[in-house]
Amino acid sequence: MATSYSIAELVEDLRRLRASGADERETLKQLRPLAERAARAKDAWLRQDHYEADPQQGFGVHLLHEEPDHSLAVFAIAWLPDRGTPPHDHGTWAVVAGVDGVEKNEFYERVDDRSQPGHAELKRVAGKSFDVGEVLAMPAGTIHSVWNETKATTVSLHIYGRHINHTARSQFDLEKQAETPYLVKVAGQ
Repeated sequence: MATSYSIAELVEDLRRLRASGADERETLKQLRPLAERAARAKDAWLRQDHYEADPQQGFGVHLLHEEPDHSLAVFAIAWLPDRGTPPHDHGTWAVVAGVDGVEKNEFYERVDDRSQPGHAELKRVAGKSFDVGEVLAMPAGTIHSVWNETKATTVSLHIYGRHINHTARSQFDLEKQAETPYLVKVAGQ
């Protein structure tokens, strides 16, 4: 496997994959090795400023690429120690690869009937910690949370079928059984 793989090369591979007309399942399958390759070739693209995070948000979102129509978005996300996200979905498929440090993911499923706007009941169904080069592929509709249990800022590479602030995605409050829209602050925007 090549030791150099730039974000520009990743984006070209993503465009070819999109042009192939592959369905979501096949797209995720083909993206896994690309994401792993990019994560392991971090010296080709990872910069020190990608470790910067918004203290209020608990993480930093660094846009590496986005198509003009908001599709094929690629981010480096920095996670502050002992911080993370509430349970959320993405409104699109997602592939995440560990770049620097271990991150814990908890996965959930909806158990309510979705009949009450703003109400959501979730059940935890699985958990997985992943490290450098390990990849999580999540179909649209997957609900998960992310947590950095380490004492250092961690970084992961995120590839989405669409920029996450341009989808109808939600965050979930387990205690209040609430669903609300979820937008994140993107560095420099």
